[in-house]
Amino acid sequence: MKEPFSRRDFLKLAGALPVSFAAPLFKNSFGVQENRQNIIIIIFDALSAYNVSLYGYQRETMPNLEKLAERAIVYHNHYAGGNFTTPGTASLLTGTLPWTHRAFDLYGIVDDPFVGKNIFSVFQNYYRLAYTHNPVANSLLKQLSVHLNEHIPLGNLLLTNDDIVTDLFRQDESTATVSWTRAMKNKDEGYAYSLFFSHILRALREQNISSLRSQFPGGIPSIAGDNYFLLEDAIDWLGDTLQSLPQPFLGYFHLMPPHGPYNTHKMFFNHFEKDGYRPPYKPISQFSRDQKNPFERLMRKRTNYDEFILYVDREFGRLMERIEQNGTLENTWVVLTTDHGELFERGIAGHLTPALYEPVIRIPLLIFEPGRKTRADIFSRTNAVDILPTLLHVTDQEGVDWSEGFILPPFSSGQETNRDMYIVQSRKNRMDSPITVATIAFLKEEYKLTYYVGYPELGENDERIELYNIKNDPEELNELSINKRETAADLLYELKRQLVKVNEPYY
Repeated sequence: MKEPFSRRDFLKLAGALPVSFAAPLFKNSFGVQENRQNIIIIIFDALSAYNVSLYGYQRETMPNLEKLAERAIVYHNHYAGGNFTTPGTASLLTGTLPWTHRAFDLYGIVDDPFVGKNIFSVFQNYYRLAYTHNPVANSLLKQLSVHLNEHIPLGNLLLTNDDIVTDLFRQDESTATVSWTRAMKNKDEGYAYSLFFSHILRALREQNISSLRSQFPGGIPSIAGDNYFLLEDAIDWLGDTLQSLPQPFLGYFHLMPPHGPYNTHKMFFNHFEKDGYRPPYKPISQFSRDQKNPFERLMRKRTNYDEFILYVDREFGRLMERIEQNGTLENTWVVLTTDHGELFERGIAGHLTPALYEPVIRIPLLIFEPGRKTRADIFSRTNAVDILPTLLHVTDQEGVDWSEGFILPPFSSGQETNRDMYIVQSRKNRMDSPITVATIAFLKEEYKLTYYVGYPELGENDERIELYNIKNDPEELNELSINKRETAADLLYELKRQLVKVNEPYY
């Protein structure tokens, strides 16, 4: 009996088969200009700038990146559009803020106009390829796939996956996935309703991953606890695929690590266990789910996360070495960034929170320019919405008038060092409704005002503000809304005027 086509077969052949088959048709139909430079966008999900040694973190979490940065443009004050995957990814892809593209909630998608206004639609003369491990980001890629030459299925780079659900329920994937989890999967905190089939499912998955358990003492990297993957597989596939793509190409690759669960390779397991690092203590947030003292629990999670970043660093270094050796890097812009950061403070772990403290919104950005041999450090305030207009500019493409981003320095001149900026979290809002439950961070000069509105935790007042001087107090230890009443009032007035403006079309 013939063996079925395996995941390993895919990893060996996927880089060559679909692309090589499509390349002649693509070149004849679209008139590819091979002298144009390629673009690779690498997203490592939930990577906070606050935990990256390149940006001054006390733990050496990314030694390979520090070496690679010596020939990159390094952005030190770069911000996400939001604080979790949906708004953060959509802002990068559309060049607009969440209150414009309206992708607010988990598995959310952008408003209809942005199906034709995004990073894939504006590079029509490029071969456009995209993949993500993250099912939330995959909802956006599916929506925008009309402008992709290849949208690689999420399950192709997983060891185990729920492809049966995504294949059968393509139009209602998020609801079907929840139902599948309840019916078929045994979880630590509960049980599956279909006990017989769930045990079969577990046995089949265990057969696929049992040989890898010794490499990951804390557990094999996974999505939702049981769709397992190896970052090495994605990096190997990328190295093979990029070499065979028709040029010029635009590749968007959104990889899950270091997103939780933080299951690192045995090489890095317990690497920071007894290093003595202690972050500053910060007061418990009203949005903490654990109002007791969770400092030690968060410290354990932070350490696991930092060790997972070491794994990411090794694999990114390996990818850069691979594409340099095969010649891809010579004519390719490489953008390394993320969709959002991660929190381990104030009783909050992760990023699905109303809070918008700096570690969850300040993110890494490095741009590797073809031929660059020296490092440039940019301290201007920048945002994920800037990536789309910048890539158009550096590849000599025509700009667009709907993007809310700016061309990044050093490719533009005259940009303010500390431009005004908004970061928006509005997970409880409908796409077609005014924003009434939200957190909005407003950065102006050295100040950051955070406005909370509509949450039950706020009590009768229904709103709250926090004010920090993030230039002098980057850890946000000294809340200033009382001592700087006039400054807080002025910033809040400006923020509310902007909120009225963006809400007006939805009343």
